[in-house]
Amino acid sequence: MRVGFIPLDNRPVSYDLVRMTSEISGDVEVLLPDLSLLGGLEKPSDIEGILAWMEQADNIDTFIIALDTIAYGGLVQSRRSNDDLKTILHRLERLKKIIKGKKVLAFSSIMRISNNNVNTEEKPYWEIWGEKIFEYSYNLHRYGFTETDVPKDILEDYQTTRDRNFAVNKFYIEMQNDGYFSELIFSKDDCAEYGLNIVEAYELGQMGGKVKTGADEIPLMLLAKCFDGEVKICPVYTADNQKHLISNYEDISISTCVKNQIEFSGCRVSDENEADVILVVNNFEKYQGEIVMGIPTEPFKGEFIPPDKLFAVADVRYANGSDNAFVKQLLPYMLRENFLGYGAWNTSANTLGALVSLIKIYFYAVNKGTLNKTALDKVNLTRLLDDWGYQANVRQKLRNSDHKKISALMKPYEKLLQKMYKTKYKISYSFPWNRLFEVRIELI
Repeated sequence: MRVGFIPLDNRPVSYDLVRMTSEISGDVEVLLPDLSLLGGLEKPSDIEGILAWMEQADNIDTFIIALDTIAYGGLVQSRRSNDDLKTILHRLERLKKIIKGKKVLAFSSIMRISNNNVNTEEKPYWEIWGEKIFEYSYNLHRYGFTETDVPKDILEDYQTTRDRNFAVNKFYIEMQNDGYFSELIFSKDDCAEYGLNIVEAYELGQMGGKVKTGADEIPLMLLAKCFDGEVKICPVYTADNQKHLISNYEDISISTCVKNQIEFSGCRVSDENEADVILVVNNFEKYQGEIVMGIPTEPFKGEFIPPDKLFAVADVRYANGSDNAFVKQLLPYMLRENFLGYGAWNTSANTLGALVSLIKIYFYAVNKGTLNKTALDKVNLTRLLDDWGYQANVRQKLRNSDHKKISALMKPYEKLLQKMYKTKYKISYSFPWNRLFEVRIELI
């Protein structure tokens, strides 16, 4: 099977993680456009180059497409681009010609509304008016209240961008009705209980669209859908009586998030007796912490007793980074044959979606006799270096994207993990968006 994959952008979780996870199975070839064609924080993707690559790709059985990349040049550009609706629809008409008659799994984002004045991924005015725009959106939905301090021209520009993106998403519904998509997902990230994005999500749902909380993990989960077989997964929580709590940046409980990620990937929630794999969820008590933002939470204080069955671990006690107390107990059990995978990156949906996708592809490969154990270990080694070594520890010691300093600070984690996994990779680090939020870890 050959899968043509169009990522959101050039981030490691959009590009590298997809490639590495797909390699766990030796009989599925995932083809990606050259990394140079994909955009980043400031630079949009080369849309014409990507469309040309799709036209020239041979013998593709299935396309998985981040539609924001084709429409706007990427996820960040979907919020920043000033391209008009006519220009975007022209691109999509070309896309229709390319994918006609193919199996296509696609997703598009519902434009987020972040509750802060950080304009790193937004238009410049977000630095001053971000929180006020969030309040306007929240109050308009919940109370019908329209008074705001946001200047009229800024609010008009913001609403124009929202209206354009919403019109594009409705166009995708039309494409789905015309048979262009086997699966179409609308992602809802950085959401609250109320807001214009929630209104749009509801309307898209009424039109027949499928809406899912999360974003960056969705391409991986669409990839998992390309692999046959149903895996029975039993979630087990370290704080079982707190699984009703809602994670940061999400609008659903952690238990609902777990259930949704399992079912969305084509797997099934089961009890422990019939399960193929146990999904251990290191969830939070009271509220989810966030190391980088200085939001503490109670670390894991119990005794971790691993399941006898095959198991994987979703560490979501903190947003974007491991729970050091939990990992300390987990490390010795990672050497057991029944340990499958680990994740603790960014939102709970991100961590869970990527991990469930790995589980699905692992079982497919085992059943087909095509398991690449080296590739599986490489994914886990990368996640531990990133989520535990970097995000939970080293990142706090950096003030800028210093390549030499990160390499020095990561050495203890490299040494420990390479010894565990009996590997001798040459490991390098870079910051693709020239910021500390994401790091590219290359194992050669």
